[in-house]
Amino acid sequence: MMQTDPASFRNPHTRANRVARLLWQCCWALLFRPTPWFAGGWRSTLLKWWGARLGHCRFDASVKIWSPWKLAVGTHAYVDAGVNLYNAFGITLGDRVIISQGCFLCTASHDYTDPAYALTGAPIVIEDDCWIAAQAFIGPGVTIGRGSVVGARAVVVKDVPPGSVVAGNPARVIKQRILRQPSQTP
Repeated sequence: MMQTDPASFRNPHTRANRVARLLWQCCWALLFRPTPWFAGGWRSTLLKWWGARLGHCRFDASVKIWSPWKLAVGTHAYVDAGVNLYNAFGITLGDRVIISQGCFLCTASHDYTDPAYALTGAPIVIEDDCWIAAQAFIGPGVTIGRGSVVGARAVVVKDVPPGSVVAGNPARVIKQRILRQPSQTP
């Protein structure tokens, strides 16, 4: 087994990035996380102050966000309780996107062939009209195509074609999403 010298490790993040993330975590703990359910507008305002590009969208107070300045979200999107947006390389959510409870969107990983486990990663893009069901994992560099559904607890490590329903570990297409006419309510 190959050993590495801990002194050879170099943090890939700049000092400015580390300081900004520390300040954001303080803001999150003091001003974002303790807000009541009806303060979604305040949470969005805080994220915008920290550089997030947001349309009209809502975030639950328990959502964890690594770097809000690398986050872009469209209109009518919702990010539910316990979601972790580990956006070291950027996350883009389109319009009418739902990220359900406990999902993990992870843009970073490590090169396991490198003795120092160098940081690797790529942005995640979730296109318009998608639903990511509870506790799903979306890996680095994945694009979820427009109108797709990711099943609960799925592990998505490859792009999802538009209009697909995927599930499993690893996630695979199980069918196409076929929309029916909306119900008529009296």
